[in-house]
Amino acid sequence: MYSETDLNSAVDAGVLTPEAAAAFRNHIAATRLAPAVDEESFRLLTGFNDIFVAIAIALLLTAVAWIGGWIADPAGGAAVAVVSWALAEYFTRRRRMALPSILLLLTFVGGVAAALVGVMTETNPDLPDRLDAVIIAGIALVTAGAAWLHWRRFMVPITVAAGGAALVGVVVALFMAATGARDEAVYPMVLVGGVAMFAVAMWWDMSDRERRTRRADVAFWLHLAAAPMIAHSVFHMLGVFDGTIGIGMALVVLALYVAFGFVALAVDRRALLVSSLAYVLYALYALFQKAGAVELSAAFTALVIGSALLLLSAFWHPARRLAVSLLGDLAKRLPPVQQAVAAV
Repeated sequence: MYSETDLNSAVDAGVLTPEAAAAFRNHIAATRLAPAVDEESFRLLTGFNDIFVAIAIALLLTAVAWIGGWIADPAGGAAVAVVSWALAEYFTRRRRMALPSILLLLTFVGGVAAALVGVMTETNPDLPDRLDAVIIAGIALVTAGAAWLHWRRFMVPITVAAGGAALVGVVVALFMAATGARDEAVYPMVLVGGVAMFAVAMWWDMSDRERRTRRADVAFWLHLAAAPMIAHSVFHMLGVFDGTIGIGMALVVLALYVAFGFVALAVDRRALLVSSLAYVLYALYALFQKAGAVELSAAFTALVIGSALLLLSAFWHPARRLAVSLLGDLAKRLPPVQQAVAAV
C-alpha cells in the first residue's frame, strides 16, 4: 500500500511526474466512488516484514527491560529508551518502516517515563498524594519533551499525539496536586484535555484538507488520542456504569452517540464513534432488557448497532455531504465533500 506521502516523495525524487501522480489519484478516487479523504488512510504497514520486525523488536525490548529491571528499576526503562532510539536510527530513519516506527516511538517515550517512575519509587515510595501528583506532572513533562526530541529527529506521525497525551497528563497531575482531588474529579480535566487535543488535531487537518501529506497522518493520531479522552470522560461523568442504567440514561447515551456521529461526519474522522461504541452498546442492551428481550438482548444489540454502522460506512459520503451542508461557511475549512480532480 502506498500513501500520499509516498506519492509526494516519488514526485519530489523525479520517479513520477506530477501529472502521473495526479492521474493516479483521480483513478483511485473514481474506482472507490468517494473522495480520498473519506478513506481516512494512514500507514500502519509497509509489508509483512513490518510485522516480522515488530515482533523481533518486542522480544528484544522485553529482554532489555527484564535484564535492566533486574539490575535496578530505573535501569529497565532507561535501557528500553536507549535501545529504542538506536533501533529507530535504522528502522525509522533509514528503512522508513511504519509499524516498527510506531512501536519504537511508544517504547521510547514509555521507557523514559518508566525510568523516571522507577527513580521516584526507589527514592521514596511513600510520599504524600499531592507531592506524588507534582512528581508525576514532572515525569509527564519530561516525557513530552522526549517525544518532542523524537519528533525532531524521526518525525513519526504518532509522536505528536504521544506528546500531547503527556501534556494532558501534566495538566491533570497539577490539578490533582493543587486541589487534592480524587480520581473521579479528574474526568472534567481529562475532558478539557481531550477537547484541546481535538482542536489541535483539527488545526493539523485544516492545514491539509485533501490529506495528501504527513500532516494528515499526524491529525489521524491526534484524533485517535483525543476521542477516548472525550468519550470516556463524558460517559463516566454521566455515571453510565455506576449501576443499572435506566431508560432515560440510555436515551441520553444514544443521543450523545448521534451527536458524536455528526461530529465524525463533519470532520471526516471515525475515532469518536469507535471510542463511544462500548457505551452505546451497553445503553441499547439495557433498553432491550427493559423491553423484555432478556435472553436475546445482546444479540439484538449487536444486530442493530452492527447494521447501523455498516449502513453508515456504506453511505458515509452522502451522509457527510448532508452533515457538512448544515455547517455553512465552516464547511470551507473541513475536508472537501466533493473529490477535487487533480490537474493532469
